Amino acid sequence: MQKKIAAEFLGTFWLVFCGCGSAVLAAAFPDVGIGLLGVALAFGLTVVTMAYAVGGISGGHFNPAVSVGMVAGGRMPAGELPAYIIAQVVGAVVAATVLYVIASGKADFSAGGFASNGYGDLSPGKYSLLAGLMMEIVMTGFFIFVILAVTSPRNPSPGFAPLTIGLTLTLIHLVSIPVTNTSVNPARSTGVALFAQTGAVGQLWLFWLAPIVGAIIGALVWRSVFDDPAEASLGVAPAE
Repeated sequence: MQKKIAAEFLGTFWLVFCGCGSAVLAAAFPDVGIGLLGVALAFGLTVVTMAYAVGGISGGHFNPAVSVGMVAGGRMPAGELPAYIIAQVVGAVVAATVLYVIASGKADFSAGGFASNGYGDLSPGKYSLLAGLMMEIVMTGFFIFVILAVTSPRNPSPGFAPLTIGLTLTLIHLVSIPVTNTSVNPARSTGVALFAQTGAVGQLWLFWLAPIVGAIIGALVWRSVFDDPAEASLGVAPAE
């Protein structure tokens, strides 16, 4: 179990440090900023790299919503869930702390939103609470559905599962960054919100509630429509 916790800590650290770091450090860099597409790719690449690196140890969740989805999907024992979530949140907070120390080394640094998630005035496109809620539920639901599908024993190309999952996360960001700045991951939202100079902490409830609800829905849809009951007994570990 210690190796699983370490893997989840490192994977979540990498996701937050590189994913949110791309937004904080590189997205708005004068003349050569990577923009929305670059940030979306950065998040996807963090999943691909760490899923291949440590996915075989912990399943490579790096996200409390994914862990909840794996439990709901019958792919993970419920007893392991608290340890996974703690490791993920700690990894995210440590990553955000390191990112803040680096970012604050710039002479004119201002944390601002610090890549945090939000709705209303804190939404990049000023989308409402309802819009943010629906976006996060739908995106997380499909994310979990894809994860369960590509990590199924029936998948003819299991070696490509981390790549598929990373590309799915990239696609999710391309669509939802304007609405909520894309969470689908309560740990990611929590880590950076602690350093944002906005009301991001006060809106964190949505970025825990919506991804977890979406994850459960996605897992239940998979199990009710496509799952083979025999798969759950195999203890198949997801790649993300």
